[in-house]
Amino acid sequence: MNEEHKIIQQVYAAKEDIQAADQLIHTYLPFIRTETAKFLKRPPVEGQDDELSIAMIAFHEAIRRYSRIRGAFLKYAAMLIRSRLIDYSRKEQRHSGLVSLDTPMGEDDNPLGETIAEDRNPHEESETREATRAEIEELTRQMEEFGVSLSDVADNCPRQHRTLDACRTALQYARDNPALLEEFLRTKRLPAEQLTAGSGVKRKTLERHRKYMVALLLIYTNGYEILRGHLKQIGKGVVSG
Repeated sequence: MNEEHKIIQQVYAAKEDIQAADQLIHTYLPFIRTETAKFLKRPPVEGQDDELSIAMIAFHEAIRRYSRIRGAFLKYAAMLIRSRLIDYSRKEQRHSGLVSLDTPMGEDDNPLGETIAEDRNPHEESETREATRAEIEELTRQMEEFGVSLSDVADNCPRQHRTLDACRTALQYARDNPALLEEFLRTKRLPAEQLTAGSGVKRKTLERHRKYMVALLLIYTNGYEILRGHLKQIGKGVVSG
């Protein structure tokens, strides 16, 4: 039994057993610490850095939400941890801006309320960019296994709203049918025939935009939380969360 298959078995067992979940978190605490350190740019201090607790909670969330169609568990867990830490950082920064807006800052005694945007946004944007870059790098690597590049996706993206909606309809059908996504990951081929039969989207439309569809399906079968968020905004509700 290879290591990844062993981890997946442990994760599925932990879904139904709280003690097994706690044991899995304990076993992978070094991994959780490492992911937290990547975010903080330093080792987390237990009992002082709330980020470590957030990361542990995110790891447990990854256990509950994981399915085989998401790919390697630890990569999925790492992406979810990073996403939750970014969310936590944003909330903390907003909160800090509310409790002491009148506190003088610096030699000019400028109120904190006047400087908080400058103090907060660069860090927040930097963390988001870093997390997004990591997701794009992982997606690029995974797309290579399907013979697709980012430039292929850009060139293959539908230009008409009607065609774009059709592709999203096919995507939603695939998301509603996990077995179809499992076949997609296993064969590394777009299941155009099944998508056509199930979604009603013309096969020639799917074939014409195959590379674009491959990217969409990969994003929705793995832990690409940030990229999915961008797609939801662009889709304006066509693809539900």
